Amino acid sequence: MRTFSPRPADIQASWYVVDAQGEILGRLATRIAHVLRGKHKPTFAPHVDNGDVVVVVNAAGVRLTGNKGAQKLAHRHSGYPGSLKSVPFARILEERPERLIENAVKGMLPKNSVGRSQLRKLKVYAGPDHPHAAQNPQPLPR
Repeated sequence: MRTFSPRPADIQASWYVVDAQGEILGRLATRIAHVLRGKHKPTFAPHVDNGDVVVVVNAAGVRLTGNKGAQKLAHRHSGYPGSLKSVPFARILEERPERLIENAVKGMLPKNSVGRSQLRKLKVYAGPDHPHAAQNPQPLPR
């Protein structure tokens, strides 16, 4: 018996919508990364992007447990000496809540071209509206 390897013709991408209102950031990110990678499908292969598209709405309503909002810092660096910038998570949640979810999910995906293509299938919106109604996204099962 031969090992099954999915071809591009075998891949059927479904669309899911997730309401992030009141959800804990890390637990939500693991559910999203699981679906983006396609690990919920019987045709999963780690070297192929056969995951589904996930639309996240109400990203501004995501929760951080404990004191993470004030104590945990997000770092970024331009590559120049002395250019390390650190911002508390609470400030990111106010200004750009989409980025908080995107970075949490990005850290859970592979660090290669497959992971980058899977991350492109993540659409995050701060409010309750999204422009993907024509794709008929289904609620993400728990």
